[in-house]
Amino acid sequence: MKISLCTISFRHQLIDLKDIAFWARDTGFQGIELWGVHARNQSPLAIHNAQWMAAQGLSIPMISDYLPLQDRQELTRRTRALCALAQTWGAGKIRTFAGMQASATVPAADRDQTTRALRHACDIAADHGLRLLVETHPGTLADTLASTVALIDATNHDALAINFDALHVWEGGDDPVMARRTLLPRIAHYHLKNVSDRARLPVFAPANVYSAAGCRTGMVPLMEGAYDYRALLRAMWQDGPCEASLEWFGDEVFQTLKNDIAEIRALTAAEPTIAGQTGTTHQTASAG
Repeated sequence: MKISLCTISFRHQLIDLKDIAFWARDTGFQGIELWGVHARNQSPLAIHNAQWMAAQGLSIPMISDYLPLQDRQELTRRTRALCALAQTWGAGKIRTFAGMQASATVPAADRDQTTRALRHACDIAADHGLRLLVETHPGTLADTLASTVALIDATNHDALAINFDALHVWEGGDDPVMARRTLLPRIAHYHLKNVSDRARLPVFAPANVYSAAGCRTGMVPLMEGAYDYRALLRAMWQDGPCEASLEWFGDEVFQTLKNDIAEIRALTAAEPTIAGQTGTTHQTASAG
């Protein structure tokens, strides 16, 4: 399992990307998922680019952004720019959301419009050799398993993939382990975070998360929350190589991320199907 950290975790802190990269490398992360605004605002003259990252043993697996699906012209412009940015950073994936309306209440015409917009964005991504990931998220057309499957079928594009945010899948009323089995052919990335109690889930509302003065009560380390990640992490590990990002929005960023990745590594290392004596543990898991 290849684990990245998200630069969105540092959205309210003045920390240089170089310093984040050094810390990520030394803490055992293998990649850095760039928030769109961070990727756009890195100087093109900076030496801390994709090649420098690779020299540190780090990759940029994905750039996470928000495409304007309601405006065809602006969508075309922004998607092309995002794809070019992803190519500059060596990222194979770009992420967006499937609209801004919950699947249970969205009018049929709006659902169709969103689907057409995503298909258009997928065309552009495919032309750049990239995949467009839609995140499982409340208040979008990917807020439940059923709606996510319907969205994939309606979009009908090979470049469309899923960023599987396990907590939001759980929030939508589905079992993440079962939902993962259904979506697995389309899952290209995972977001991992947790909450102290289901009643605290609104703490992840975008308006609260992006506000420097927002509430952080309820944001807890990955293995200490209301959703038990153990079964999901084991399934992810046993099914072979995958890419995931620890998405932390709370305080004490460095300490929390350090503890979370250590606990994930400890859990997966303890798996009897993985921790064999041949030294080819990942190949053994993949063969199953």
